[in-house]
Amino acid sequence: MAHLGSRRRRVLALPAGLALTASLGFLPGATATAAPATPAVSSPVVTDGPKLSYVVNTHGGRSTLKSVEKAIGRAGGTIVTSYDRIGVIVATSQNPDFAKSVRRVRGVDSAGATRTAPLPAQSTTDEGAPRALTSAELAAASSDKSAAQDPLEPLQWDLPAIQADKAHEKTLGSRKVTVAVIDTGVDDTHPDLAPNFDRAASVNCVTGKPDTTDGAWRPNPGESSHGTHVAGEIAAAKNGIGMTGVAPGVKLAGIKVATPAGFFYTEAVVCGFVWAADHGVDVTNNSYYTDPWYFNCKNDPDQKALVEAITRASKYAESKGTVNVAAAGNEAYDLASDSITDSSSPNDTLPVDRVIDPSKCLDIPTQLPGVVTVAATGAKAGKSSFSNYGLGIIDIAAPGGDRYQVPNAPATSGSILGTLPGGTWGYLSGTSMASPHVAGVAALLKSTYPHASAAVIKSLLIAQADDTACPAAYDYNNDGTIDATCTGSKRYNSFYGAGITNALDAVSRFKH
Repeated sequence: MAHLGSRRRRVLALPAGLALTASLGFLPGATATAAPATPAVSSPVVTDGPKLSYVVNTHGGRSTLKSVEKAIGRAGGTIVTSYDRIGVIVATSQNPDFAKSVRRVRGVDSAGATRTAPLPAQSTTDEGAPRALTSAELAAASSDKSAAQDPLEPLQWDLPAIQADKAHEKTLGSRKVTVAVIDTGVDDTHPDLAPNFDRAASVNCVTGKPDTTDGAWRPNPGESSHGTHVAGEIAAAKNGIGMTGVAPGVKLAGIKVATPAGFFYTEAVVCGFVWAADHGVDVTNNSYYTDPWYFNCKNDPDQKALVEAITRASKYAESKGTVNVAAAGNEAYDLASDSITDSSSPNDTLPVDRVIDPSKCLDIPTQLPGVVTVAATGAKAGKSSFSNYGLGIIDIAAPGGDRYQVPNAPATSGSILGTLPGGTWGYLSGTSMASPHVAGVAALLKSTYPHASAAVIKSLLIAQADDTACPAAYDYNNDGTIDATCTGSKRYNSFYGAGITNALDAVSRFKH
């Protein structure tokens, strides 16, 4: 995932309660005769506090939404943008009591600060920084390739692990299918990405408001290469230049949501999902968790608002036909356990230890309804040592790399090869790398079944996965200590969900 880490979610059931109307949009509980908002503040407003960003979640019709916007102004807030379709307003304020005041306004369901540090304010837990390929490795890989392979494909043990190489003999994917990388930005000038890049579906959402300036979706010098790496795993073109993606014939979009410091804040993530929904994106990949809280507890008014805002945005995307895929996270947590000690939150100021119940405090978007949650496997098809897991949480598994699982030659690294900004390639490990494999397979499924809904594509993702049984004992470093306990059946368990994704099955139309 990104923080740069990763996370993601559970059973592939369509979220209930998606109600769209032509007149009111995607507003929960929308009514045409909603009562006007009441003033939130009657005394002078203090505006000498730190400038923070907020999300305000509303219900009712558009008239109520406008009344809430006026109340936000009276409470010392400045509106950045309003996503009327889902009833979410993004605002900033220096009033320390802004959220408390706005929560009292009629028509407001929840409101909360999206951060604990003043604007502008890392956040992935992948295994170290990318290791770029050396010139010697580039040359050696090229000498090992077959006539049908791209030069670096011999280093990509992850493609045959999910039979993507065999799938490519049938199809590379459709140009009518678009996968959006919601991440740190994508370098579309990379020679492996440029042929498939869709500028019209790309955007910078860092402030919470879409910025369509040309190239705004790219990482700036010194910013994280995470999103570019993920993009190559999904759809690096099969063009004789470098590596090959899981779905090398589909289109790629870059939706930049991470700040220069690498934080993925709620307002940006909301913007990303809504943008994807409104621009025909078929699949989103989400290899991150939403900062500053690894887990967002619904009994906290601020964190509750963050969960609600992103839930609305991801459901809206799915209602428009988008399949949302997310990484499960890299802390080896059992997300189905009774309690977890979170020592990393809030990560933009001073983290404190807190014991949370993961059924009530959610990693978002990973644990949101309808999101496909992906665990990671290594080169020997075992659960990656770092991968989060959990019965009823993990939907599916895919290669994410693991230093304890060594691939067969000619591959030389147990990590996953991906594209890097500046036209190079390198290795990373993490559930951030597993999620793009599933996003790529989802794109191949959409290519094979172009009229399938998001719900059908998610069902097919489960159907094509290879059943993978729990290990007899899980001791990833062979030190004699059991490192995690796998529960469930061969068909569905806590390590692999429904199994390891299989690209060849995805494109074998009559297998299902």
